Amino acid sequence: MYSHPQQSAAHDVQALRRQAGKWLKGLRESRNITQREMADLVGVDYYTFISQLEAGRGRIPPDRYERWAHALGMEPAAFVKELMKYYDPETYRLLFGQG
Repeated sequence: MYSHPQQSAAHDVQALRRQAGKWLKGLRESRNITQREMADLVGVDYYTFISQLEAGRGRIPPDRYERWAHALGMEPAAFVKELMKYYDPETYRLLFGQG
């Protein structure tokens, strides 16, 4: 039976989400983008969604990765690769080794 890649005993999902949120927030702030502006750039109706992600609650939907990457000034592949460390650490490990 398939289970989500973060739901193994080896990974603390909440800690990984908080780390992802901290990384995303750092990228956003380094570009001097407010949460409201970020919401507009990535096509989110409510800036509180940005706040929730940065607090480690939730995930960026995969169909939005490219928009997020461009808004944060990153190449999409590099953005997804880094995000994978937090969202899917087992797949990341298999593809790229320990992060």
